Amino acid sequence: MPKRIAVIDLGSNSARMAIFERTSRLGFFILREYKLKVRLGEGAYEKGGVLQQKAMDNVYSAFSEFKSYIKLYGARRIIATGTSALRDAPNAKEFINRVKNGLGINLRVVDGKSEAYYGGLAALNLLSPLKNATTIDIGGGSTELARIQNGRITATISLNIGTVRLKELFYDKKDANGASEFINKLLKGIDKDFANSDIIAIGGSLRAISTAIIKERKYPLESLHNFIYPFNAQNSAYIRKIALSSVLGLKNFNISKDRFDTIRGGALVFLKLCESLGAKRVITSGVGIREGLFLSAILRPGVKFPANFNPSLKSLQDRFCPIDNRATLNTAKELFRVFAPFHRLGENELFLLSVAAKIFNVGRALGYYKERLNSAYIVRTALNYGYTHEQLCNIAVICQFHGKDFDNDDLGEFSKLCAPLKTLKWLCFLLASARELSTFKQARFSLDGSTLKISGLSDHLMLKQSLKKLPKPATIAISFED
Repeated sequence: MPKRIAVIDLGSNSARMAIFERTSRLGFFILREYKLKVRLGEGAYEKGGVLQQKAMDNVYSAFSEFKSYIKLYGARRIIATGTSALRDAPNAKEFINRVKNGLGINLRVVDGKSEAYYGGLAALNLLSPLKNATTIDIGGGSTELARIQNGRITATISLNIGTVRLKELFYDKKDANGASEFINKLLKGIDKDFANSDIIAIGGSLRAISTAIIKERKYPLESLHNFIYPFNAQNSAYIRKIALSSVLGLKNFNISKDRFDTIRGGALVFLKLCESLGAKRVITSGVGIREGLFLSAILRPGVKFPANFNPSLKSLQDRFCPIDNRATLNTAKELFRVFAPFHRLGENELFLLSVAAKIFNVGRALGYYKERLNSAYIVRTALNYGYTHEQLCNIAVICQFHGKDFDNDDLGEFSKLCAPLKTLKWLCFLLASARELSTFKQARFSLDGSTLKISGLSDHLMLKQSLKKLPKPATIAISFED
């Protein structure tokens, strides 16, 4: 498997390309992303799906630019797929051959159920762990749903409802009622088993809605992936206002201008689907078909990462951790156990401590003197997959403040997403202690009342001074014995 893989997703509205770089067999990150609005489906929906020459020329030009970037970054494999507009087009083969002969790119048409599967596969592997949910991916020409039960994709469906399709058939004719009736008719074909209280929102339109809600709420973490909001009266009313807004009125909803022509249809479809499926919570997915295609290539023959494996954590370790932190991790776990009678924390807190112990020094790659601050920034912005926003903020705090005194004011706006201050102080103390002690394999420690007794290190003056200077979350003494 090559180190760099380019994945192209050609939809009815946009052509997108992501260049993935693998740092190990399963660790990876996105090196670059590109997007061009090409409108392959433009003019096709009223003409039997036939792709129009101008639209095909636009896409060909986009692919030509993609090819130059593929060469620039040295990607050795290209995975290129076309979705709804290409599926519907009687002249699709003509365009596919043009791309192959002219650019050497093998463009594959994926059917609707496969498209839904790839989106579900990405969400299942790259969101924080979930057992049961239904994905909704609204594109330009179609909408895909995948049902996840007990951590597996058990059913998929594709509906011919998309933002560009609705725009051309209804919104351009100022026929909002017709759009609503069209959607209602197609929604009747959804099996009741797709109903779920947890909805995973995939695709540009739904990310735009989540972005609008983030800005409306002044949410502290600037991360769409894994942003969760309740599908309650307030948020459903907000989405309804977007759906019913005039084009010019959309500027009042924190919607970017490049979405003005299609977002209303996307909002209407999403609103009706959430109401129909009984949604109570919306989980925003920053990943979709491109990540699903990439994962299907690297995870063969299975379709899930190994237990307790996180690809973005592994990627950060591979790229930025200057030393192997396993000794620190093991020491942190042992100290957690030793101090259990004092802190009375559980498995969730041990998980946060363990992740922080693996990458506490990841920021050193950006500069030694700001290592902790850099590490916290990297955690919040680059530990992309598999963690809730609360977990990200807590791990970042542990990386930033271990070995230092701090209070709620130091956490700033992120305090809203963090654990209680006492909990964080304990985890910071444990990591800071483990960082100092893990260098010495001969160290042994036990708890005697409120005194941590350390043996085998009585002649290490620097270690003694470092440990005694650490801010402590409780009245703790430290003694060294031969």
